[in-house]
Amino acid sequence: MELQKDNSWEAVVQKYASASEDLGQLHPEILEQAYKENWFKLFVPKIYGGAGKQLPEILRLEEQLAAADGSLGWIVTLCTGAAWFAGFLDPVLATSVFSDEKVCFAGSGAVGGTALKTENGYLINGHWKYASGALHATIFTANCKVIAKDGAQSDEGAEVLSFILKKEEVKILEGWAYFGLVATGSHAFEVSNLLVPFNRSFKINEEIQISNGGFDYPFLQLAETTLAVNSLGMCTHFLALIKSVFLSRSGLKRFSDAELQVFGDILTGSLKEIEQVRTSFYNAFDESWNQLIKNKNIEESSLLEVSAASRKLVHACWRNVQKLYPYGGLEAASKHSEINRVFRDVHTASQHALLTFEK
Repeated sequence: MELQKDNSWEAVVQKYASASEDLGQLHPEILEQAYKENWFKLFVPKIYGGAGKQLPEILRLEEQLAAADGSLGWIVTLCTGAAWFAGFLDPVLATSVFSDEKVCFAGSGAVGGTALKTENGYLINGHWKYASGALHATIFTANCKVIAKDGAQSDEGAEVLSFILKKEEVKILEGWAYFGLVATGSHAFEVSNLLVPFNRSFKINEEIQISNGGFDYPFLQLAETTLAVNSLGMCTHFLALIKSVFLSRSGLKRFSDAELQVFGDILTGSLKEIEQVRTSFYNAFDESWNQLIKNKNIEESSLLEVSAASRKLVHACWRNVQKLYPYGGLEAASKHSEINRVFRDVHTASQHALLTFEK
């Protein structure tokens, strides 16, 4: 991609993205840009010092971020997605948590712990994987099953509560050793016999604590759409790189005009397909959002369409990247090249369980 010649956030990201991968976390310059732009508090209401943005705008921004750097897009998506819980937090707690200008949420959607209700709060034990942004996070969210003293389910049944944990209360377990999205630093974390006050527990999509339209958008589709636009951004980045990488191959003269035309046709077809599935995706999402805002409800058929469009988009992205990858030559295979980093990021993102199957 052509280097930005201004002081835009894109220029900062492009300059330090490779260094982020070497560090295994976002470069400090990119982190400072994230704090400056309020990226980790996109969903957080303005009353708490957040950006107060809503999902339609956030999706487009996350697509842009992922197109600039996959790890950045992924971290902002996962961290700001966790901060979406601001709408369900006790207002006093939320005010305190978000008073930190560099607050950043990390966490896991898995139910990896247990919570024993006591007179003074919940006693938490557990282990959670894949907390993107763990190395610079200030708050961790953790889902726990409520249990009785004997370890059985409590009288409240198979209740699952989410909890707010502070950075100093958790132990980070470094184990993010995957070939893509390296700079996300998506390490595991654990807690042992941690007593958490009652007001640090919450349930999403249940009781909205602050009036800011959009917190009642279903969490499943919120997760699917935000992950999908990450794959889209990364794919767009790859497609922007592959032509120049192909044309700069040392063995380019060996290819006939007919073979060059084949590559051109494949690239044109990929660009067309991605634009088509992108349009279909945003049409499906926008329709669901408009229903929510207008009717305070989303039809089930519309939600199913959003889920299907998210899956179709993700699969189209990694398939087209995979199809064009062989034309990149050894430059595409070099672990130090930009196009190789993007290729690895796309395929690592494709492994998320929510979007594994296209149908």
